[in-house]
Amino acid sequence: MSQQIAIRIPDALADQLEELVSSGRFETKADAVRTALESMIDTARRADIGRQIVEGYRRLPQDDVDVAAASQAATRSIEEESW
Repeated sequence: MSQQIAIRIPDALADQLEELVSSGRFETKADAVRTALESMIDTARRADIGRQIVEGYRRLPQDDVDVAAASQAATRSIEEESW
């Protein structure tokens, strides 16, 4: 299912949108707007995850034992690579 929305944008932005379509970067204006919205939503989602990770480390900070274990695991992982 999908929804249709109507928006107003400044002429300069509309011209830039048209240029994206004219240059072949996007097939339609709707494709360009959809891609921009998806990118904006993904950026916001990633920022939220980052904030959650930071908050988790604030609640339960790593200690030296945690850091040493992670470093050892990373070193083993690299050593096991076939390159």
